[in-house]
Amino acid sequence: QVQLVESGGGLVQAGDSLRLSCVASGGIFSNYVMGWFRQAPGKEREFVASISWSGGRTDYADSVKGRFTISRINDKNTVWLQMNSLKPEDTAVYYCAADRGLRVWPPSTYVRWGQGTQVTVSS
Repeated sequence: QVQLVESGGGLVQAGDSLRLSCVASGGIFSNYVMGWFRQAPGKEREFVASISWSGGRTDYADSVKGRFTISRINDKNTVWLQMNSLKPEDTAVYYCAADRGLRVWPPSTYVRWGQGTQVTVSS
């Protein structure tokens, strides 16, 4: 089964940019819809962005549209989340996730999760 490891989080100021990475191992990466989610303290985990197995389709939460970009390179088993114009309300632990690998869009459920990477945006 696929395993996911995120990196790239950190402490930045409002207006700055960060790029998160998620490297997958095991499984056939090119079969998976990949997603990014986040969870702020005291809040439910929420969807941020997703990308289809080929990269041809993407979806974003309204709160990040125009500021965040999800991308992937299957030969590198990697998916990225480029985050621009960061706001304090973007502060959260960000998680990478993979669906069942059935090449279904939109994905029905995500079944594999990374350990998360902390993003903190100061005002």
